[in-house]
Amino acid sequence: MIKKLTKLLGKDQVITHPDELLVYESDALPVEKAIPWAVVFPHTTEEVSEIVKVLHAAGVPFVPRGSATGLSGGCLPVEGGFVISLTRMTKILEIDIRNRYAVVEPGVINQWITNAVKDEGYYFAPDPSSGEACTVGGNVAENAGGPHTMKYGVTVNHILGLELVLPDGEIVTVGGKTLETPGYDLVGVLTGSEGTFAIVTKVIVKLLHLPETYLTFCAIYDSVDDATRSISGLLNAGITPAALEMVDTVFIEALNMAFNMQFPEDADAILIIELDGPEAGMETLKKRVIDVCESYNVRSIEAASSEKERAQLWKARKLAFGAVGRLSPCYYTQDGVVPRTKLPDILRKIYEVGKKYNIRIANSFHAGDGNIHPCLMYDERVPGSVENVKKACAEILHAVVEMGGTISGEHGIGSEKNDYMPWIFSENDLACMADLKKVFNPDGYLNPGKIFPASHTRPKTKPSNSLGVC
Repeated sequence: MIKKLTKLLGKDQVITHPDELLVYESDALPVEKAIPWAVVFPHTTEEVSEIVKVLHAAGVPFVPRGSATGLSGGCLPVEGGFVISLTRMTKILEIDIRNRYAVVEPGVINQWITNAVKDEGYYFAPDPSSGEACTVGGNVAENAGGPHTMKYGVTVNHILGLELVLPDGEIVTVGGKTLETPGYDLVGVLTGSEGTFAIVTKVIVKLLHLPETYLTFCAIYDSVDDATRSISGLLNAGITPAALEMVDTVFIEALNMAFNMQFPEDADAILIIELDGPEAGMETLKKRVIDVCESYNVRSIEAASSEKERAQLWKARKLAFGAVGRLSPCYYTQDGVVPRTKLPDILRKIYEVGKKYNIRIANSFHAGDGNIHPCLMYDERVPGSVENVKKACAEILHAVVEMGGTISGEHGIGSEKNDYMPWIFSENDLACMADLKKVFNPDGYLNPGKIFPASHTRPKTKPSNSLGVC
């Protein structure tokens, strides 16, 4: 296979040396690891198609991969095989400002789209915290979210059409350049399918007009409970922030240490609240936000007075996880969603789990939609530490489901959480999903071992909240 692919692509588009392959053993969740047999780097849709035809004919597994900023092991060859890296497909092929769309290749970095159109007054709304590194193809695969999900939705809400290579090498297009296309919503089906249905080779994205103005607050609390209650208070008051983020005292310590942020380390939590929209009426909204936060015992609340101050607040939020490297050599970022009213309960449970397993946990989450991101610190050099942290993560997710939540908000299932799927889906649900996968990927060569549980490791217990979706 390697000889065939080298002949097809050239030596500079195939890597096989063990030292180089080691780079591809994990995504941003290093507890899940799998080294590929080789990595190939197509430059065009046609090359992707030819690669897939070779691998499909040989009956070997293959996995698409972008920048690997994912956090669920979704781009790992867990059953062996080849990685198809799309990071050299980096062209912005078309920008149509009048019709508000752009056509991009899957290796385009998320932030590049906004950079290309912001002088025209437009931007690409999805903004995962890894937006300066993650690829659009990966955003589509995982249906990525981010801080502004609350108002603007996730990736699927900003995709008009897709060009795809199916697992047998056929090239197809779904959707288009208009807001509505007749027939089934195949763009919706494929976005979030985690690379198990097809390989994305082009994406038609929506462009939005930049808001007229932003108003970004930093609210400091002495109590996590007060901070989380403020979240529901804001929404109950009819205020819809563009973003509503929280970091706890452990993240405050890490940010101060890493970036000299000078947040008060005796605070229990910080809320970042952002409003955007027309300048008219913003002062009235500002007063309402302050009034709500003060009713929940906020220690202090201040609005950024300049774009520089606003950028500094968002730097703190988006670099929070990197800052944890100052506190621990390793960390495991978890992802779950609870109803917003359950945020105080799940945070108490997370801290209890940390004490039980002797693990320090930092909490940061997209508070507006209940998407939690507990960050569990450990040292993989200590025997048993990885197993210990995995047990703690499982207990947290079990509690999430018991509280009426679900096991992933934006990171996906991948190979990390596939054994927890029976906690929220029945056997019929899973069979329904498996049947849909077979329509696109009947032989199972594309990204095997993801999403569906491995029967020999399926959890024995099941929380009482089984959603039964299909």
